Amino acid sequence: MGSIWELDFYSRPILDENQKKVWEVLVCETPLDTRTNVDSLFRYAKYCPSTQVNSAWLRTALQEAIDKKGEAPIRIRFFRRQMNNMITKACQDIGVPAQPSRRTLVLNQWLQQRMEEVYPQEEGYQAGANPSVRLEAPLAQRLPDALEGQQLGFVTLQASEFTDMSEWEISFGEGFPLELVNISPQTPIPGVLIFSPRALPLAAWMSGLDLAWLKFDSNRQGGRLLLETGATESWILANIKNPQMLTQAQDFEQAKQKANGVHFIGVQYNPQAESFAGFWLLCEINLT
Repeated sequence: MGSIWELDFYSRPILDENQKKVWEVLVCETPLDTRTNVDSLFRYAKYCPSTQVNSAWLRTALQEAIDKKGEAPIRIRFFRRQMNNMITKACQDIGVPAQPSRRTLVLNQWLQQRMEEVYPQEEGYQAGANPSVRLEAPLAQRLPDALEGQQLGFVTLQASEFTDMSEWEISFGEGFPLELVNISPQTPIPGVLIFSPRALPLAAWMSGLDLAWLKFDSNRQGGRLLLETGATESWILANIKNPQMLTQAQDFEQAKQKANGVHFIGVQYNPQAESFAGFWLLCEINLT
């Protein structure tokens, strides 16, 4: 399996000699395993003059990144929806699929670090609000009937238990090294397990959505467990009205916040299964 990249191409809080915003492309490799060496992940950064912001410049920059890496990724994730057309065109021109995604943990952290440590040192830096991608909450969709899980349960694992996740029997899934999120090995990581006789088709369908994170959304009737995917998609995993399940869902959300947003979702045929049709380590992040 080849690598997956994360991409951002947008203006930065820096003005050039003509008082125009300087743009920048950031490219970094997605860690796909809990044992990935974070320091070994590929990164590429290049400033772009405001007069050259187009898909042709971006295509050239991406080709430079590929040449530097020595191989092209199998796909490129990007979270900034307003850049969809330009990014998609540039990626098409180099023959790599572009994928709208909020699963961009490394990129988000790198961008935050540059906002705090790199851009303020540049000539023409202008302090102020960062460019935002805050979007209205998407309308949550129902899961296709044939893919709805038959049973759902809230569970907890210690962070240390994910060290050997690469050795688990998982048909579809993805992880990341927990050192990225600065939590101790003893931190409780909350999760959700879905049990279904159609576990494998359900996991395969979820794999194609590019999972971002889970969140519990409370309302007057009780609450909903939502699965956020892609750049803007939201799916209703469960409507929760049972008081005991509501308490568990609220505990899940609180534990997720204490774990710096880290949580997981797994898909199995039944509670006795030792393998997973699907398992994803997730992290809710604030996109910059």
